[in-house]
Amino acid sequence: MARKSVSGLDQSAHADHEGASAPAAAARRPGRPAGSGRGPEQRARLLDAALALFARQGIVDTTLGEVAREAGFTPAMMHYYFKTRDQLLDVLIDERFLPLRTRLAGSFEANPDDPIAAITLLAQRLVEVAGDYPWFPSLWIREVISEGGLLKQRMHERFGDANQRRGIAYIERWQKEGRLNPDLEPSLVFLSVIGLAILPLATSAMWRHDPVRRKLTADDIARHAVALLTHGVVSKPRT
Repeated sequence: MARKSVSGLDQSAHADHEGASAPAAAARRPGRPAGSGRGPEQRARLLDAALALFARQGIVDTTLGEVAREAGFTPAMMHYYFKTRDQLLDVLIDERFLPLRTRLAGSFEANPDDPIAAITLLAQRLVEVAGDYPWFPSLWIREVISEGGLLKQRMHERFGDANQRRGIAYIERWQKEGRLNPDLEPSLVFLSVIGLAILPLATSAMWRHDPVRRKLTADDIARHAVALLTHGVVSKPRT
């Protein structure tokens, strides 16, 4: 995933080079990156550390100082890139969450006349994202599904609920066309897919000593979620 470089780093590095002969100019400000070439890597490490901590203990209970220590940097280094936690969260939304949001969207649009294929694709994409980004399941449950999640609040403020309304409209249309069970509650379908696909992954660390579930793979979880959603617990008739 492409990282945005920090604005102004090249200019700062150029100023350092010109003033290297003067002792006073040679001293760098506290927290300033050692060189522009490492700037993007340091910034990315801070973002990774923030995601890990947010998933582990929540956004509200995480300070910028803790993020700096998690990344192995000083608080001054953290402050060089991110002045406030709100600024850090906005950057995470733009650079980390929006690409995932785009990746998860479009499952229904790609299968407008096949709800089973649409739901299957959504579950598969959720599991794939969780496999690529280990922080995703815990963070989603803590900050998006749970009441009062700061990430959920900030995402809603910025993007509203248009995606949710489109998804519900697809479910309602499929029900009217007889393609989906009319007893389904349209507003709960997406949440049900999330629960079946993400909750097992978020709790998988608890399975390490479970002789049965520790053998489960991400593909097993996706298959189970789709089977339960599309066929329930009733066995399909034999042909």
